[in-house]
Formats: sequence, structure tokens, C-alpha cells
Amino acid sequence: MGRLTITLDDDLHRAVKEFAARQGRSIGQIIGESLRFRGIKTMKNARQLLERSRSHAGCTEDEATRLAVEETRAHRGQ
Repeated sequence: MGRLTITLDDDLHRAVKEFAARQGRSIGQIIGESLRFRGIKTMKNARQLLERSRSHAGCTEDEATRLAVEETRAHRGQ
């Protein structure tokens, strides 16, 4: 399992610690869940999703990649 050091302002750090304590979970679990909620995926998961979508839609790999990028950007509001 990888390790990551991040810097948060004191108020946000306190809020995350309190939230994690109320939930009975670790700060790492809360942050990991938040990243997944924001759509962060491993390359393996992203490739699997792309392949399932491509197969279902009958697209070429290039078409499926282009559509996946467009949809991801639209979802993230970019």
C-alpha cells in the first residue's frame, strides 16, 4: 500500500479527523473514498471500464477513448 503526505490547513485537518472519528474510520479511508467519489480510478479499472463500454457501443478503441475523455471532462465540469 502506498503512502502519501499532504498538507491541509488546520481547520480542514481538524474537520477530517472529527469526521473520521464520528464514522469510526481512518482519515486514509475517508480520503480514499473521497478520491473514488471524484472519479479517480486506477489505470487497470479505467481500461476495464473503457473496454466494456467500447464492446457495448460497438466503437473502435480510438472512438471509445475519445468519448470517454469527453464524458469525463463534462462530468468534472472542465
